[in-house]
Amino acid sequence: MTKILLLGSGELGKEFVIAAKRKGIYVVACDKYDNAPAMQVADEREIFSMLDGDALTAVVNKHKPDIIVPEIEAIRTERLFEFEKQGIQVVPSARAVNYTMNRRAIRDLAAQELGIRTARYKYAKTYDELVAASEFTGFPCVIKPLMSSSGHGQSTAKCHEDLRKCFDDAMAGARGDVQEIICEEFINFDSEFTLLTVTQKNGPTLFCPPIGHVQKGGDYRESWQPYQISEEELRKAEDMAEKVTAALTGYGIWGVEFFLTKEGEVIFSELSPRPHDTGMVTLGHTTNLSEFELHLRAVLGLPIHDIRLEHAGCSAVVLADKDYEESPSYNLMDALREECTRVRIFGKPEAHFGRRMGVVLCYGEKDADLNALRDKAKRLASTVLGTDPYMDK
Repeated sequence: MTKILLLGSGELGKEFVIAAKRKGIYVVACDKYDNAPAMQVADEREIFSMLDGDALTAVVNKHKPDIIVPEIEAIRTERLFEFEKQGIQVVPSARAVNYTMNRRAIRDLAAQELGIRTARYKYAKTYDELVAASEFTGFPCVIKPLMSSSGHGQSTAKCHEDLRKCFDDAMAGARGDVQEIICEEFINFDSEFTLLTVTQKNGPTLFCPPIGHVQKGGDYRESWQPYQISEEELRKAEDMAEKVTAALTGYGIWGVEFFLTKEGEVIFSELSPRPHDTGMVTLGHTTNLSEFELHLRAVLGLPIHDIRLEHAGCSAVVLADKDYEESPSYNLMDALREECTRVRIFGKPEAHFGRRMGVVLCYGEKDADLNALRDKAKRLASTVLGTDPYMDK
């Protein structure tokens, strides 16, 4: 029986484990805390910090997995090269994970080596270096930790007086032990979208229909599929996504993010070498295969005949409206009274104000009014815990 070691056991990992179990795969789910969402559906669990290289190696030696699937950023990524040399498949590859877990590596690869259009940027380890970087990018500028997730530590400086707080927030929001930030040119984009890209061992690179999304503070709040984009703009995005994933190597699904300006310029933003949070919309029957099923098939080398749009759909997050001492009670009645609606509760054992606890999915015919679906999904998401998805965190 094939054995997968899942590094990180959040809500995306949980859906991946469900897909894996449906294919008869044995899964060991790992995270730094017990009863994480993916652990609830896995065969075994391990609790440790994946930034502890020796602990990570000990778990690999204990379970002897066939495949290692990283789901989070905070991993001692250099150990993955060692595991790969031992014959363990790392998803998508040790090179890809090592690059993409750090914004410096992936941004330099895209902008400098591949010549892909990105925002102008500079790095900084100190406040004085950030001041110099902001003079290069100009104001406003976006400031982020080099290693983070879900928008932690990201902010926008509108003027020099904002830099100190942005610097402190970025350093405080950093994941792992990388104490460095990136200062980026602010792109006056019209919208942003995700292009889920599937690289295969025995087939061509495939693309899901593009997904529009809204973020607040760098964290996803809603997404919809399909995102309306011209054929020319889509081809540009697909070309960039194929170039960067080919350079990183490996098999699996990638969440490639882009900005689209009012002038129709497509600008590469970021990339994740795994299922993407905005891709949870695919759980609502938008595509013939969800992003998690696509990821699993690519990982296992199973055939993917095609990826096609079956419904128009939207997702809206369910956020905790306060800090809970115990797991909250969820109101599912209002949402599930509605047709073509699904609710996914992640099962996180702790809920604090603004934490993402679930998602509401609404779908309709391919030509359905997406604005109406988006309004419906957000309205219903606000009933599950009584929280507006656009609340300030």
